[in-house]
Amino acid sequence: MIRMQLPHRKPASNRGFSLIEVLVSLVILSVGLLGIAGLQVTGLRSNHSSLMRSQATLFASDMAERMRANNIGFTAGDYDKPAATLDASCESTTGCKPLAMAKNDMYVWSTNLGNTLPSGAGIVCLDSTPMDGASSTAPNCDGTGSSYAIKIWWLDGRSNVSPPPLKRFVVTYQK
Repeated sequence: MIRMQLPHRKPASNRGFSLIEVLVSLVILSVGLLGIAGLQVTGLRSNHSSLMRSQATLFASDMAERMRANNIGFTAGDYDKPAATLDASCESTTGCKPLAMAKNDMYVWSTNLGNTLPSGAGIVCLDSTPMDGASSTAPNCDGTGSSYAIKIWWLDGRSNVSPPPLKRFVVTYQK
Protein backbone atom coordinates (compact mmCIF):
# COMPACT_ATOMS: atom_id res chain seq x y z
CA MET A 1 0.00 0.00 0.00
CA ILE A 2 1.31 3.36 -0.97
CA ARG A 3 0.90 6.11 1.46
CA MET A 4 0.59 9.62 0.35
CA GLN A 5 1.60 12.31 2.73
CA LEU A 6 -0.44 15.44 2.84
CA PRO A 7 1.39 18.72 3.25
CA HIS A 8 1.72 19.72 6.87
CA ARG A 9 -0.84 22.36 7.79
CA LYS A 10 -0.20 24.94 10.45
CA PRO A 11 -2.80 25.34 13.14
CA ALA A 12 -5.32 28.09 12.44
CA SER A 13 -3.96 30.31 15.24
CA ASN A 14 -0.56 30.62 13.56
CA ARG A 15 -1.68 31.67 10.12
CA GLY A 16 -1.17 35.44 10.61
CA PHE A 17 -3.02 38.50 11.81
CA SER A 18 -6.73 38.68 11.60
CA LEU A 19 -8.48 41.73 10.25
CA ILE A 20 -9.72 42.71 13.71
CA GLU A 21 -6.18 42.70 15.11
CA VAL A 22 -5.03 44.97 12.29
CA LEU A 23 -7.94 47.39 12.88
CA VAL A 24 -7.26 47.55 16.63
CA SER A 25 -3.60 48.30 15.91
CA LEU A 26 -4.59 51.09 13.51
CA VAL A 27 -6.92 52.63 16.11
CA ILE A 28 -4.17 52.59 18.74
CA LEU A 29 -1.69 54.12 16.27
CA SER A 30 -4.23 56.80 15.25
CA VAL A 31 -4.87 57.81 18.86
CA GLY A 32 -1.12 58.10 19.46
CA LEU A 33 -0.63 60.23 16.34
CA LEU A 34 -3.52 62.53 17.34
CA GLY A 35 -1.88 62.98 20.74
CA ILE A 36 1.41 63.92 19.11
CA ALA A 37 -0.39 66.40 16.82
CA GLY A 38 -2.10 67.96 19.86
CA LEU A 39 1.25 68.38 21.59
CA GLN A 40 2.65 70.02 18.46
CA VAL A 41 -0.22 72.54 18.32
CA THR A 42 0.19 73.35 22.02
CA GLY A 43 3.92 73.85 21.51
CA LEU A 44 3.33 76.21 18.59
CA ARG A 45 0.86 78.28 20.60
CA SER A 46 3.30 78.53 23.49
CA ASN A 47 6.09 79.56 21.15
CA HIS A 48 3.90 82.28 19.65
CA SER A 49 2.97 83.56 23.10
CA SER A 50 6.64 83.59 24.04
CA LEU A 51 7.43 85.59 20.90
CA MET A 52 4.77 88.17 21.78
CA ARG A 53 6.14 88.52 25.32
CA SER A 54 9.66 88.95 23.92
CA GLN A 55 8.39 91.64 21.56
CA ALA A 56 6.69 93.43 24.48
CA THR A 57 9.96 93.30 26.41
CA LEU A 58 11.82 94.85 23.47
CA PHE A 59 9.21 97.60 23.13
CA ALA A 60 9.44 98.43 26.85
CA SER A 61 13.22 98.60 26.54
CA ASP A 62 12.88 100.79 23.45
CA MET A 63 10.73 103.31 25.31
CA ALA A 64 13.06 103.30 28.32
CA GLU A 65 15.97 104.07 25.98
CA ARG A 66 14.00 106.87 24.32
CA MET A 67 13.32 108.35 27.76
CA ARG A 68 17.00 108.04 28.70
CA ALA A 69 18.03 109.77 25.45
CA ASN A 70 15.67 112.71 26.15
CA ASN A 71 16.84 113.30 29.73
CA ILE A 72 15.60 116.91 29.84
CA GLY A 73 12.08 115.86 28.85
CA PHE A 74 12.27 112.87 31.17
CA THR A 75 13.17 114.89 34.27
CA ALA A 76 10.57 117.57 33.34
CA GLY A 77 7.81 114.93 33.37
CA ASP A 78 7.10 115.12 29.63
CA TYR A 79 6.73 111.34 29.41
CA ASP A 80 3.77 111.20 31.80
CA LYS A 81 0.97 110.19 29.39
CA PRO A 82 2.22 112.25 26.44
CA ALA A 83 -0.09 112.75 23.48
CA ALA A 84 1.22 110.73 20.54
CA THR A 85 2.02 113.38 17.92
CA LEU A 86 4.28 113.03 14.92
CA ASP A 87 6.78 115.88 14.69
CA ALA A 88 8.92 115.84 11.54
CA SER A 89 11.51 118.17 13.07
CA CYS A 90 12.28 115.50 15.68
CA GLU A 91 13.22 113.13 12.88
CA SER A 92 15.71 115.54 11.30
CA THR A 93 19.08 116.98 12.23
CA THR A 94 17.51 120.31 13.24
CA GLY A 95 16.03 118.70 16.36
CA CYS A 96 13.05 119.68 18.45
CA LYS A 97 12.07 120.65 21.98
CA PRO A 98 12.05 117.96 24.71
CA LEU A 99 8.23 117.94 25.00
CA ALA A 100 7.87 117.57 21.22
CA MET A 101 10.42 114.73 21.34
CA ALA A 102 8.43 112.97 24.06
CA LYS A 103 5.25 113.24 21.98
CA ASN A 104 7.08 112.07 18.85
CA ASP A 105 8.64 109.15 20.76
CA MET A 106 5.19 108.13 21.96
CA TYR A 107 3.80 108.34 18.40
CA VAL A 108 6.57 106.23 16.86
CA TRP A 109 6.52 103.75 19.75
CA SER A 110 2.72 103.35 19.73
CA THR A 111 2.61 102.94 15.97
CA ASN A 112 5.28 100.23 15.99
CA LEU A 113 3.63 98.54 18.96
CA GLY A 114 0.26 98.43 17.20
CA ASN A 115 1.84 97.08 14.01
CA THR A 116 3.80 94.33 15.75
CA LEU A 117 1.64 92.94 18.56
CA PRO A 118 -1.95 91.76 17.94
CA SER A 119 -4.14 94.62 19.22
CA GLY A 120 -0.97 96.02 20.77
CA ALA A 121 -1.25 99.22 22.77
CA GLY A 122 0.77 100.90 25.48
CA ILE A 123 1.11 103.85 27.77
CA VAL A 124 3.86 105.56 29.74
CA CYS A 125 2.84 107.24 32.99
CA LEU A 126 3.83 108.08 36.53
CA ASP A 127 2.30 105.39 38.69
CA SER A 128 2.84 104.32 42.29
CA THR A 129 0.98 101.03 41.64
CA PRO A 130 2.22 99.95 38.19
CA MET A 131 0.88 96.38 38.18
CA ASP A 132 -2.73 97.43 37.62
CA GLY A 133 -4.69 98.57 34.60
CA ALA A 134 -6.95 96.54 32.36
CA SER A 135 -6.08 98.15 29.02
CA SER A 136 -4.57 101.23 27.44
CA THR A 137 -7.97 102.92 27.70
CA ALA A 138 -8.13 102.06 31.44
CA PRO A 139 -4.48 102.06 32.52
CA ASN A 140 -5.11 103.06 36.17
CA CYS A 141 -2.21 105.48 36.23
CA ASP A 142 -2.41 107.56 39.40
CA GLY A 143 0.16 110.22 38.35
CA THR A 144 2.04 109.94 41.64
CA GLY A 145 5.30 108.40 42.71
CA SER A 146 8.79 108.63 41.32
CA SER A 147 8.60 105.72 38.88
CA TYR A 148 7.38 105.71 35.32
CA ALA A 149 5.40 102.65 34.35
CA ILE A 150 5.69 101.43 30.79
CA LYS A 151 2.55 99.32 30.32
CA ILE A 152 1.92 97.21 27.23
CA TRP A 153 -1.19 95.18 26.34
CA TRP A 154 -1.85 92.71 23.52
CA LEU A 155 -4.20 89.84 22.67
CA ASP A 156 -2.88 86.38 23.40
CA GLY A 157 -4.18 83.72 21.02
CA ARG A 158 -3.63 80.87 23.51
CA SER A 159 -6.85 81.52 25.39
CA ASN A 160 -9.94 79.47 24.57
CA VAL A 161 -12.36 82.07 25.92
CA SER A 162 -14.05 84.61 23.72
CA PRO A 163 -13.06 87.41 23.59
CA PRO A 164 -9.51 86.49 24.56
CA PRO A 165 -8.11 88.43 27.52
CA LEU A 166 -5.44 91.06 27.08
CA LYS A 167 -1.96 90.20 28.28
CA ARG A 168 -0.15 92.94 30.18
CA PHE A 169 3.58 93.56 30.47
CA VAL A 170 4.86 96.29 32.80
CA VAL A 171 8.32 97.77 33.29
CA THR A 172 9.03 100.52 35.76
CA TYR A 173 11.67 103.15 35.14
CA GLN A 174 12.94 105.24 38.05
CA LYS A 175 12.70 109.01 37.69
